[in-house]
Amino acid sequence: MTHPTPPMSLLAELTHRCPLACPYCSNPITLDRRQDELETTDWLRILDEAAEIGILQAHFSGGEPMARPDLPELIAYANRRNLYTNLITSGVLLDQSRFNALRDAGLDHVQLSFQDVETEGAERIGHLRGAQQRKLAAARIIADDGMPLTFNFVIHHENVARIPAMLALAHEYGAGRVEIAHTQYYGWGLRNRAALLPTRAQLDRSVQDIETARQHYGNTLTIDFVTPDYHLDRPKPCMGGWGQRFLNITPSGRVLPCHAAETLPGMEFPNARNQSLETIWNTSPLFQLYRGTDWMPEPCQSCDRKEIDWGGCRCQALALTGNATNTDPVCGLSPHHHVVTDSLNRNERPELQFRHF
Repeated sequence: MTHPTPPMSLLAELTHRCPLACPYCSNPITLDRRQDELETTDWLRILDEAAEIGILQAHFSGGEPMARPDLPELIAYANRRNLYTNLITSGVLLDQSRFNALRDAGLDHVQLSFQDVETEGAERIGHLRGAQQRKLAAARIIADDGMPLTFNFVIHHENVARIPAMLALAHEYGAGRVEIAHTQYYGWGLRNRAALLPTRAQLDRSVQDIETARQHYGNTLTIDFVTPDYHLDRPKPCMGGWGQRFLNITPSGRVLPCHAAETLPGMEFPNARNQSLETIWNTSPLFQLYRGTDWMPEPCQSCDRKEIDWGGCRCQALALTGNATNTDPVCGLSPHHHVVTDSLNRNERPELQFRHF
């Protein structure tokens, strides 16, 4: 039996607990509780299995991964297994002592997330007073140490005009990379889509701002730019193709091909508590369900891009059309593309619904 190429990365969602309440959070609406989280010994075994099947990178995320007191132990163990370690954090729990523990454990890189460049906008979205000051203090600690640092900004209707200031802030604090990512509409983001979705004019301005910034900063700042699907006419390759490059493990141990896969109805989700990553990746029905191209309907099946975008996002197809096997409605060739264009033509801006735990 021919097995698929091993995944490149493991996204370890250690917990859904988080001091922030961002209304675009991609975690599920129903969050895993503390009592259901994997224990330290579970994660250590998972890291062993990840290394053994050829995974190269371990990304520690959440929620807020620093809510887990065993985070330094997990990073140290991943480091011993020769996994590149990346921490994706809000930074609000990071002080000098905690950073030293992570650095000494062998942490390779930090992605520090920001809700805005301005304090008022950041605290409105994060729903936590004083968060911006804590984030900037964390950024200074990381930058002063010299550890590779990425700034992450999630972009939406309320902050899209401040992209140039976001890039200036990242450069000021010595980040080598900044991710400017328009909100992706899953989880809480989908619930708040009408309030968060930028206009076409705002998107066009953001593209111009990025182009100008890349010329200005040159090689001193790498800028990754993620556009919102809804303004495209071809879908993005979700996670590099279903079950082709990534494993996502939830706080309670469910193993997913992407963070939103739990929205698919009637699925049996394998769990790392009782199945090995090798078995899950190679033979589980979930990972084979939309892997490759055989499952594709028309117009995907005869499209010359089918091994580029892999049919787009299955979870988005489900959320917007009610059927995960449909062509991603972002695609202009999809018979369901009107559900995307209809959402762009709505003018209402309802109140945000903030993530709650």
